[in-house]
Amino acid sequence: MSEPQSGRPPFRGAAKHPPEARGLLERMLEFLHPGPDSKTELIETLADAEQRELIEPESRQMLEGVLRMAELSAGDAMVAAPRMDLLDIDAPYDELLGLVIDTGHSRFPVYEGGRDNIIGILLAKDLLKMQRAPELNVRALLRPTVFVPESKGLNELLRDFRSNRNHLAIVIDEFGNTAGLITIEDVLEEIVGEIEDEFDDKDGESGIYTLADGSQRVAGDTTIAAVNGAFGLALPDNDFDTIGGLVAHEHGRVPRRGETVRIADLNFAVMLTRGGAVRWFKVTRAPEGESEA
Repeated sequence: MSEPQSGRPPFRGAAKHPPEARGLLERMLEFLHPGPDSKTELIETLADAEQRELIEPESRQMLEGVLRMAELSAGDAMVAAPRMDLLDIDAPYDELLGLVIDTGHSRFPVYEGGRDNIIGILLAKDLLKMQRAPELNVRALLRPTVFVPESKGLNELLRDFRSNRNHLAIVIDEFGNTAGLITIEDVLEEIVGEIEDEFDDKDGESGIYTLADGSQRVAGDTTIAAVNGAFGLALPDNDFDTIGGLVAHEHGRVPRRGETVRIADLNFAVMLTRGGAVRWFKVTRAPEGESEA
């Protein structure tokens, strides 16, 4: 015969502290060790965790990227319209193929009549189909265009990219004009940092790299002395240590992605910005006779 129940809960399943006590303990711990109250404090907490070797530096950078991305919009990460590589629907096949090879992109906006009239997206691999099937035309290969406003948040845009399986969108301004384009790679770079191009040739540890087209990619935090040495210039370094600071000063503000600033005989085109600063410039020699901006 089983023993009668005592009405008390068995010891094994009993809570160590009643709910009232747990609530009091939690309040006391929160008072003694308060959690971060803002995004800035949370980022500082992550930096402290890295210093105490609780997380790796790469993990901290990615977590910060996720937090900062919530404040960014498509307009902050897009490639500006003047720097977009577009295909003309009426261009001959050889010309289209040449541009695809030279730029190395996998997707291209296609326009008809004018650059603002984007009629579709062409995948580079689809263009190759015309080699085996000459009866095809470019118009039949176009994919639908996705348009997003400049104000669209990167978090929401990333969800759209993943759910719709579209990796490129055209960014439009408040008047419906083409402001630029943005890819899923642009969004991911805000989290993980720039996705390096495997065809880049590194010139050294100075933050200056040679690109496939012969131009230079220069990090925004490269010292002015290093830029002077690489390009044979004599830019002043009394007030600014980095080329990013000098360019922002000459421009009157931090330039946005796609903007170009002329200094001496060099054009500094912004390739990537992050955290309110320029991460990378594409630097080319200004053509003779070109006036300074």
